[in-house]
Amino acid sequence: MQPARDTGRDARDTGRDARDPGRDAYASGRRPFAGTPSRPLADALAAGTVLLDGGLSNQLESQGCDLSDALWSARLLADGPEQIEQAHTAYVRAGAQVLITASYQASFEGFGRRGTGRAEAAALFARSVELARRAAASVERDVWVAASVGPYGAVTADGAEYRGRYGLPVRELERFHRPRIEALAAAGPDVLALETVPDTDEAQALLRVAEESGLPVWLSYTVARGETRAGQPLEDAFALAAGYERVVAVGVNCCDPADADLAVRTAAEVTGKPVVVYPNSGEHWEAGGRGWAGGATFDPGRVLAWRAAGARLVGGCCRVGPDTIAELAALLAPRAANRLEGGREEPEPG
Repeated sequence: MQPARDTGRDARDTGRDARDPGRDAYASGRRPFAGTPSRPLADALAAGTVLLDGGLSNQLESQGCDLSDALWSARLLADGPEQIEQAHTAYVRAGAQVLITASYQASFEGFGRRGTGRAEAAALFARSVELARRAAASVERDVWVAASVGPYGAVTADGAEYRGRYGLPVRELERFHRPRIEALAAAGPDVLALETVPDTDEAQALLRVAEESGLPVWLSYTVARGETRAGQPLEDAFALAAGYERVVAVGVNCCDPADADLAVRTAAEVTGKPVVVYPNSGEHWEAGGRGWAGGATFDPGRVLAWRAAGARLVGGCCRVGPDTIAELAALLAPRAANRLEGGREEPEPG
């Protein structure tokens, strides 16, 4: 795949204009658009634990959607947007306070292979934010929208996000990600989710480009056995984000729940930032057969240990559905958590 050229200056400028009303709204307490939260996510993380949603693809499949296309759930931005909004709504009703958009596997190149032009593709990126915002507006509480920026390996649709080390220099990865991030930022999400990052080269590229957007971001690696998927020490990986003021959380996603335990502690110790953690069910993705194998090992009770270690943004990734998110919501409710942990009650963030 050829990395994309930097063609999004107009989108970047548009994004600035679109975000300014939101900043003013936080200061004044107004909500500029339906579904817009009353305060920045960073403020909520400072106040307590915030609950993410679960896996979008498994919820879409449970609704009867076919995700066999190389674009995966991003195909439905064009062919079934109502299904995406329905999936987001299922997580909101389960108690999720952050919705991650259906843009993880979206790219201008991928849409182009379907015959979708750049202007129409940019509109599909924007639609991913709009659909999540509409689902957020279905409840009378704060729900933040995180625009998903998946790794280069997700777009190749061959499981490379679980290997990393694509053989591309950081500058090439920056050129690939820049148009995607600009298109998403122009739609005005509350935060960018730089997620399922397999190695430090891609993390460096994503952080540099995301800094240009002016939006808050979180960075989450996919890890295994105490290292990034590319085999790099977690201490080095997390340290990359320590100097970025706009990074509101650092951590892991799309990994085995057992691998999240050490990662949460390490991220907190290395960066001093709130930690984000949303592992898979414990099953393992087999790229050749494009399916999941093994048994589920996600124990909702683990979230209390993660929180004690510094996690403030918690949820689930692949194969973790609304029922499990509802269990997490119940565990994180102040009175329930206080009983289980034997500590003082924590205020509700949302």
